[in-house]
Amino acid sequence: MVGVKLFRTWSSPFALRAVWALKIKGIDYETIFEDLSNKSPSLLQYNPVYKKVPVLVHNGKPIAESLIILEYIDETWKHAPLLPEDPHERATARFWAKFGDDKVLTSIWSVFIKQGKEQEEAMVPALENLKFLEEELKGKKFFGGETIGFVDLALGWLGNLISILEEIVGLKVVDGEKFPLLSAWMQDFADAPIIKDNWPPRDRMIVKFQALRDATIAAAAAAAAAATSK
Repeated sequence: MVGVKLFRTWSSPFALRAVWALKIKGIDYETIFEDLSNKSPSLLQYNPVYKKVPVLVHNGKPIAESLIILEYIDETWKHAPLLPEDPHERATARFWAKFGDDKVLTSIWSVFIKQGKEQEEAMVPALENLKFLEEELKGKKFFGGETIGFVDLALGWLGNLISILEEIVGLKVVDGEKFPLLSAWMQDFADAPIIKDNWPPRDRMIVKFQALRDATIAAAAAAAAAATSK
């Protein structure tokens, strides 16, 4: 019986963080793929608050939220550490991981789901946030130094999902001339064997996120039309 289980979906960039961390640590685990339109009783039992993936279950005890799962994995299996030993460096790594979720991801997503002038306006904060990451990479191959670490896994979605979103909207967000260090990091990260071997199928991702974008834009248009008709 495997003592580690990971509840995830095939496409979740957040669940990939846990997949990569477990692979780096060499931990055997069982994958349970969830259909979020028909959530399993187990998922609802293990994550009754958010009712979403990923959820890591270790010896029957659940841990939810991907960044928390990353820290749990690193603290439970000490070898191949993801976070640095120095307390200030650890705090700094947590800061950039949270910045990635709170600022980078949300601003890029805003570009993806908007059109025309609104999309141009959304690009401004997205590029500003990417500049911070460019600065943070100065003198380093990865955010963690010479090896993949906590921040790299937290920002790992940039190595794959960003190019999928760019292809769908026909817009370059991470330009190699503007962001040479970030572009190089994305390539180095994406090409690392443990990372590369676990990317979801690109063609399926394009179909999924194209449909998601279309649905989001349609819902926004319907809401705007309803507001103006009142």
